[in-house]
Amino acid sequence: MTQDRTPSEAKPDGWEIEGLAANGPIADYAEKLKLFGQFVGDWEILECRNRKDDGTWSVQRGKLHWRWVLEGRAVQDVWTMIDEKTGRSIPVGTTVRFYDPKINAWRSVWISPVQGVVLPFIGRPVGSEIVLEGKNVQGYPIRWIFSEITRTSFRWREEVLKDPQTGWEMDEEMRIRRAPGG
Repeated sequence: MTQDRTPSEAKPDGWEIEGLAANGPIADYAEKLKLFGQFVGDWEILECRNRKDDGTWSVQRGKLHWRWVLEGRAVQDVWTMIDEKTGRSIPVGTTVRFYDPKINAWRSVWISPVQGVVLPFIGRPVGSEIVLEGKNVQGYPIRWIFSEITRTSFRWREEVLKDPQTGWEMDEEMRIRRAPGG
């Protein structure tokens, strides 16, 4: 990075944090790490639908990048949305996930400076889906669900439980496919 660039203009190409990147899963838990390890690579968010406060839906496109980190003990992703006016990818947040053998589940933390949130989750396989459970910033139970998983695509959705009488409601849904070469 040159001194005459502002941080938003800086090119991070080649920049790495020593000890962060890993080439693959650590051997001790390789089988368990496949649950989220299957997503390592680059993806296109074909459609991201978000429920607005008025009940209507906004629709965006984006990108998603997953990598092995921390000696292959964890998987980290970065979610970006495409600014439709400029075509720029805007980073929304990152998730760090690791398998915890003490609970036989995944611990996951979503960090989004754009949204101003840090959300912890516990994730497990449930049938053919992966379900992460936590609470949103309002304190409502939420679950993030990976479903319809293939090598080249998956569906992701967020459900919230505001009223146990009415049940879970979908607040967000994404259709995602592996990027060419990803």
